[in-house]
Amino acid sequence: MQLLNTLYITTPESYLRLDNDTLRVEVDRETRLRVPLHHLQAVVCFGHVGLSAPLMHRLADEGIALVLLDDNGRFKARLEGATAGNVLLRQAHHACVKDAIFTLATARACVAGKVKNARQVLMRGAREAKLDEEAAMLTRGADDLAATLRALPGATDLDVLRGLEGEAARQYFGALNFVVKPEQRKWFQMDGRSRRPPRDRMNALLSFLYAMWMNDCRSAIEAAGLDPQLGFLHAVRPGRAALALDLVEEFRPLADRLALTLVNRGQLDEDDFVVREGGAVSLDGDARKAVVVAFQERKREEINHPVLAQAVPLGMVPLVQARLMARAVRESPLASQAGSCRDVPGYVPFLVK
Repeated sequence: MQLLNTLYITTPESYLRLDNDTLRVEVDRETRLRVPLHHLQAVVCFGHVGLSAPLMHRLADEGIALVLLDDNGRFKARLEGATAGNVLLRQAHHACVKDAIFTLATARACVAGKVKNARQVLMRGAREAKLDEEAAMLTRGADDLAATLRALPGATDLDVLRGLEGEAARQYFGALNFVVKPEQRKWFQMDGRSRRPPRDRMNALLSFLYAMWMNDCRSAIEAAGLDPQLGFLHAVRPGRAALALDLVEEFRPLADRLALTLVNRGQLDEDDFVVREGGAVSLDGDARKAVVVAFQERKREEINHPVLAQAVPLGMVPLVQARLMARAVRESPLASQAGSCRDVPGYVPFLVK
């Protein structure tokens, strides 16, 4: 399944091999798909998928990223060739991360984008609620997020900002159950956000969708020439793509909206999930494929980007946002290692309607 130059492999026990200038996908030794390499920018494999060494070498040579995720969509590894990009931009990026004012402003923008988009999910749920009391609870949740937005300018350091973000997330996920249709709540009720592993069906679905958005955001950041390991909101840790985690925050509510659509329309039901010993929950093979197809279809939808003031496919928005982040870094006085970031316009997050 291919979209915007990304090939998603969801069928268990698939085997990928190089066939001249083509990637060939086999299942049970039968060829299921051929994709010319020049059409690809990334290959994303879910679960147990085999790959030939010649194919991995060729992907690296061609600059095509190979991403390995587990069955739940959790990141495992990424293979890519030599790092490309503007070294001066990366130097400016490192300088901006060291500036407390720029870092706090960028982190605040990431949180504001996430909270505003999450608030839209609850407000839309309130408008569509069948029961007045549920509409009232969703409206109250949206009001709580509005209070968080008003408090963000007063956050004087990253710890305070992260605390506000965490409290907003708790309030949001507490209200999200009421956006699920009553007849579906028996199977898709959430008791807060749970990860590694997800402990219920909705959390398993959200984790899977977040992982796909995360991969797109990391690829976008690398395409823009920034360092994906060096974030503003998320702390730097070895092996952690902190800047990709920053960027993906504003896209999480989009994943939530798709998850709610799939559940409320009955496109997924309780039998599409596997509950393992110990309580871990994951999507089964066919359900993973259905979610990827829905994700691809959603990414094809055109939206009016508020900064560009033009229509773009939703799947291209991470690339736009990564370039806006690169622009904020590039236009910072610290790009020339002089001055302060106090008056820099800064990063503008993507807001949905």
